[in-house]
Amino acid sequence: MQEGSKMSPIDRQSGSDFVIETAGLTKRYGKRGVLAVDDLCLRVRRGEVYGLVGPNGAGKTTAMRMLVGLMRPTSGTARVLGRPAGTSGSLTGVGAMIEAPDFYPFLTGRDNLRVMAEHADVAPERVGAVLAQVELTSRADDRFGTYSMGMKQRLGVAAALLKDPELLILDEPTTGLDPAGIAEMRVLLRRLGQGMRTVLLSSHLMTEVEQTCDRVGVIRRGRIVAEGTLSELRGRAELQVRALPLERALQIVSALAYVDGVRSDDGMLVIRVGTDRAGEINRALVTNGVDVTELTPVHPSLEGVFLRLVREDEESDG
Repeated sequence: MQEGSKMSPIDRQSGSDFVIETAGLTKRYGKRGVLAVDDLCLRVRRGEVYGLVGPNGAGKTTAMRMLVGLMRPTSGTARVLGRPAGTSGSLTGVGAMIEAPDFYPFLTGRDNLRVMAEHADVAPERVGAVLAQVELTSRADDRFGTYSMGMKQRLGVAAALLKDPELLILDEPTTGLDPAGIAEMRVLLRRLGQGMRTVLLSSHLMTEVEQTCDRVGVIRRGRIVAEGTLSELRGRAELQVRALPLERALQIVSALAYVDGVRSDDGMLVIRVGTDRAGEINRALVTNGVDVTELTPVHPSLEGVFLRLVREDEESDG
């Protein structure tokens, strides 16, 4: 969140720091009891942009459907805005776009929103306001059927904003978008996450979550396998060193007490150590007759962290 952000009309007080809290939330499908969400414990703080990230089929959409009352859990509990999920009390302050937005193709974008506003008992003036928020004013009077995928997604976000919600839940908002559309959606999500509005979004695109979210929950097979800020999930930066002879360099670095771990990868050493130790690493190698030709700090990507977590999770199951 940006410091000093101006408080918007949705800024409200609450007795809890969490707008979403689940405990043991579980969903099984069909007679065979196929497990879609498994003992999910999720806590989303007020005013943050929280990314639920995982591959297709990980349980992201199922979890969101339970949070807005579109699906009943098999077991466990979920509270949204301090009230049981799916109740009228919780839904009053929630705007959601679950799966692909669906509108009347023969109506304009503006008229589609007018229909929704009337149904939701929302003031007609909100239609123009949300169209401006998602930058669709210039195309508002064109039929929805003529919209590009990016425009359709933005109209879906506009619909979710009609009630000026405290909590915005967006399921895969960049699905089907080209790179330009993804960039536009990224800017929009950052803007919507300012102030005290909370945004929960799901995605399987790690780079988009990395550039948009304050905190991330990694979900796999219906379970949260890791959670934290991006810096917490990435951990410390590593040092990548190209040195000759490589075997001698590996021996020297492995013996250093302040090194947490070292491995050889594609002709280079990848050293788990704080970047402030770069000078010491270089001196230790050079004074022992090793030629150092490259020494670069490497910050793990969210995608790299996710793949490591998946690998560790599979090994623990096996």
